Amino acid sequence: MGHGGRLAARLLLPRGLRDPVTLRAAVSGRTVLITGASYGVGAATAELFGAAGARILLLARTADRLDEVGAAVEAAGGTAYPYRVDLSNLDAVGETSARIRAEHRVDVVVSNAGKSIHRSVHDSYDRFHDVTRTIEVNYLGPVRLLLDLIPGMRERGGHLVNVSSAGVRLPPAPGWAAYEASKAAFDKWFRSIAHELPADHITATTVYLPLVNNRMSAPTAATRRMPGLSNAQAAGLLARAVVTRPRTISPWWLPAGETVSSAARGPIERAMTRMMAAPPGRH
Repeated sequence: MGHGGRLAARLLLPRGLRDPVTLRAAVSGRTVLITGASYGVGAATAELFGAAGARILLLARTADRLDEVGAAVEAAGGTAYPYRVDLSNLDAVGETSARIRAEHRVDVVVSNAGKSIHRSVHDSYDRFHDVTRTIEVNYLGPVRLLLDLIPGMRERGGHLVNVSSAGVRLPPAPGWAAYEASKAAFDKWFRSIAHELPADHITATTVYLPLVNNRMSAPTAATRRMPGLSNAQAAGLLARAVVTRPRTISPWWLPAGETVSSAARGPIERAMTRMMAAPPGRH
């Protein structure tokens, strides 16, 4: 990233928690469950929280990567417990959550796992499985897991973190229909239950991440050229969520972006329509 890109990143991207002592006070000796823990933001968060003395429950599909991340967590000073599970398999989610309830008392749940798909509707006519897969991984699986775990957290309280996307609060982006719909569904569900949880001493934070430069964003050419957070920087935002427990964390520009996009909805939608030329055979 050149000088201009670094300057844009400093101006546009939110900053996470930088004080390891504060994080240690919040999570040392506590049990933190992280989904999507085998790569990217999830792995970076596991290592950061492990270094602060947390017991980390690692949930992901890839067994060998879980072992690698678990070793990194323990090398950093934490304790890791890997649980291989595919969130799209709701029966497996139920079985895994039952094991976790029998073996641990969970204090923090970080719902980080996500599946991203960038594909136009014209390339999706025979790919309904793109929709079902994203809705299972990004919405139904996380909901099932939380419904299983929240009752056990009510006794002594806890904290829930939803790793969401700034895109769910901005105008819909062409090509991202399946992804944004699934993320928006979980975002709405999570923010709704957040009003009910304080009575049981459970707090909830939604973190609206901007672009993160990692293996999820890499396949899309446009996002590779944009300034974004590193995995470690995104993990710092999740640390801030657990320490300060606000209702939301988002880039400073996001509320203004929502206001502008709402006021200029018509022109923005017309501009997007003009940008998306009809494919051959559609005229």
